[in-house]
Amino acid sequence: MATIRDARAGVEPGLRFAMLMPPGGGVTELGWHEIDEWRPERGFLWVHLERDDPAAQAWLNGRAGLDRLVALALMADESRPRVEAVDDDLMIVLRGVNRCATETETCAEAELVPLHIWAEAGRVITLRDKAHSLEALHDLRMQMLTGKGPRSTGALLARIADKVVDHLGDLTSALEEELSELEETVGSSGPGSEVRGAVTDLRRRIVTLRRYLLPQRDALFKLRQDDATWLNHDAKLNLREVSERLGLHLDDLDEMRQRATLLHEEMDSKVAEQTSRNTFVLSIVTVLMLPATFVTGFFGMNTGDLPFNGAVSHGTWFAALLILAAAAGTGLAVGLFLRRKSSD
Repeated sequence: MATIRDARAGVEPGLRFAMLMPPGGGVTELGWHEIDEWRPERGFLWVHLERDDPAAQAWLNGRAGLDRLVALALMADESRPRVEAVDDDLMIVLRGVNRCATETETCAEAELVPLHIWAEAGRVITLRDKAHSLEALHDLRMQMLTGKGPRSTGALLARIADKVVDHLGDLTSALEEELSELEETVGSSGPGSEVRGAVTDLRRRIVTLRRYLLPQRDALFKLRQDDATWLNHDAKLNLREVSERLGLHLDDLDEMRQRATLLHEEMDSKVAEQTSRNTFVLSIVTVLMLPATFVTGFFGMNTGDLPFNGAVSHGTWFAALLILAAAAGTGLAVGLFLRRKSSD
C-alpha cells in the first residue's frame, strides 16, 4: 500500500519527489521535513531533486550528509555518462530522453538530458535540471506508487537503467521510421531541397545520439563490474541485460548512419545526373543555334558589299532561308551522330 503525500511531483521547492520503502512493505512519499528525519533503519529512501534549484543545492551541501566534493560533483554541469566509485558508494551520470515539451513534438525530435545519481546502501539521490522531465523516472515513480517497484539501491539502479534504455530504444525506433519514410520519398519523388535538408538533419541527430550512447554503454559496463557491497548478483545480471540491449541500439544506429549516408549519396548522384542531362540539352540547343547566330551576325555587319544588300530584292528572305538551311543541316548532322553513338 502506498501512502501518497501528494500525487503531483514538485510540490515543494527543489524536491520532485521522495519515496520511502519501509522494511514491512508499502511506499510512503515524503517532504523535506520527513527526509531530514530519515535514518537507514527506517527503510530504503529515493530522493529525486531539481539540480539547479537553490533549495535542493542547500540540502545537498548540508543536511544530506554528503562530502563537500561529492555534493559539488552532483551539482556540476558535467553531462558525459560515467561512473565514479567513492569508497562503497557510487556517483553516476546517465543520459535519458526528455519528455516532449509540446504535443506536436515527435519522439524522434526529443533530446537527451543528463541524470546525476548518488547511490549508497539504503539511499539513492537522483538529480535533473528544473527544465527537464525524464520519461524513465516518471514511469518508474508511477510503478513504485503501486507497490511493485524496487526496494534496494542495486535494484533501483538496475530499474532506472532499464527504463532509460527502454526510452532510448523508442527514440531509436522513431529515427528508423523517419529514415524509412525519407528513403521512400527519395525513391518516389526525387531529391528535393526539403528532402535533402531532412536527410541531413536526420543524419546529424543519429550521429549525435550515437555519440552520447557510446560512453553510456561504457558507464553501464563499469557499473555492473563494480564491487559495491549493496550491488547484488541479481542487480548485476539485470544491468548486464540492459547494457546488451543498449549495445543493440548502438548497432541499429550504426546501420542507420550508413543508410543515411548512402541516401545522401544517392540524392547527390540524382542531382548530378539531372544537371548533366540539362547541360547536354543546352549544348544541343547551342549547337543548333550556332549557324543561325553566325549568319545573322554576318549579315548584321555595318559594311559595304554585303550579299543581298540593295542589288537584289527580297534579300531578307534569302538570308532567312540560308539560316534555316544551315540549322537543318546542323540538326541532321547532330541526329546522325547521336544515332551512330547509340548504336555503338
